[in-house]
Amino acid sequence: MDTLSQGSTKIQETRSVSAGFPQALDFLFKPKRYKVAWGGRGGSKSWGVARALLIMGMQRPLRILCARELQNSIAESVHKLLSDQIALMNLPYKIEKTQIYNDLGSGFFFEGIYRNVDRIKSYEGVDICWVEEAHRVTKASWEILIPTIRKEGSEIWVTFNPDLESDETYQRFIKSPPPDEMAYVRKITWRDNPWFPKVLREELEELKRKDYDEYLHVWEGECRILLEGAVYAEELRDLVRDGRLCKVPYDPTVGVSTFWDLGWADHTSIWFAQRVGFENHIIDHYSNHLRSLDHYLGILQSRGYIYDTNWLPHDAKAKSLGTGKSIEELMRAKGFKTRVVPRLSLADGINAARTVFASCYIDADKCEAGVKSLRSYHYEVVEVGGRLSKEPVHDVHSHDADAFRALAVALRAPKGKGNDKLINLAERKPGLVYEAGRRISNNLRWLGG
Repeated sequence: MDTLSQGSTKIQETRSVSAGFPQALDFLFKPKRYKVAWGGRGGSKSWGVARALLIMGMQRPLRILCARELQNSIAESVHKLLSDQIALMNLPYKIEKTQIYNDLGSGFFFEGIYRNVDRIKSYEGVDICWVEEAHRVTKASWEILIPTIRKEGSEIWVTFNPDLESDETYQRFIKSPPPDEMAYVRKITWRDNPWFPKVLREELEELKRKDYDEYLHVWEGECRILLEGAVYAEELRDLVRDGRLCKVPYDPTVGVSTFWDLGWADHTSIWFAQRVGFENHIIDHYSNHLRSLDHYLGILQSRGYIYDTNWLPHDAKAKSLGTGKSIEELMRAKGFKTRVVPRLSLADGINAARTVFASCYIDADKCEAGVKSLRSYHYEVVEVGGRLSKEPVHDVHSHDADAFRALAVALRAPKGKGNDKLINLAERKPGLVYEAGRRISNNLRWLGG
């Protein structure tokens, strides 16, 4: 049960707490709408924020929401960090599996933002929202979260080590920060940690000697240009450079095809695309997990698009023990046109994706989370010689990348004739295709369609 919703106002005996605290984080105790602590490893940002919130929760009743972009389990939250600090400072908080609270009426609650929109919107009366690992938070998630934290005098605390300069959190709070009267924004590094241990200093110096650029990112909090070992590094640079990560409107005269990667505990990911002339317009994206097929079909229906083909991976042919039918059969029974993506090796699928990138226009807002996954889809760096692994790392970003690979394999661009050329991108009108300076008709062609 939500302890704070019971309206507890019991005041407990005042106690003196002796706790060390980094001076660089003293602004946490001063009122401002936004408090942003960012920088490199070893700066004690999360440690200091946890202590500050626990101490403040002993001074007056506070409702504290601890949020992050993705939280598949409580183990991925700051629950453990808070619990450890409670033990170290010997504070009288009650620690339960999904919340932490005290008799004064202060409580901590833990949520992922991206896949819990309704739960996030239902939170009322939050005094402080702490967003940890905030570099992962997308524009869409910030636009959900910020209006939710609307109690008079409420605050949003943000902690993160930056990744890419293009990330929404970096743009929102570092490149174009809120005005000074609304926000404290402070870069925190290992130098600000009075308890920085010798063993970490040795690691820092070793990385500084071996890879200075990586040292700047890890320890000094500098942004990467792209995630090291990014599979689609060049393609994503070109996408941004050519202005193809932009607003891509839905054309109701052209069918929308979807491209899936299926999962349950892992994520199910879907890209929505239209073939317009020689261009692939990727207009939408969706991903979730622990949801039934009906949920995803409901998402398709809620978008209001006119659909062509839904391209499924090979595991869509597997029969379910519960229904005796496959995902492919269940979708067809509900009136959805389906095809199974031709089987290719992982390497051939990645090459197909690299090829199709050049013809893609991707909606920057609706596909933000998917593009972030494509940026983060990477080969692991092998220590010996700095070589890259043969296959990309399998993590939370893999599913969006697998669905994008399905898109690339399923699509086949129509071929031009002879030496026909497209005119300069800057001279073209969105949604129209030109051949040798004249407009040609749009067409749609899917592999096997």
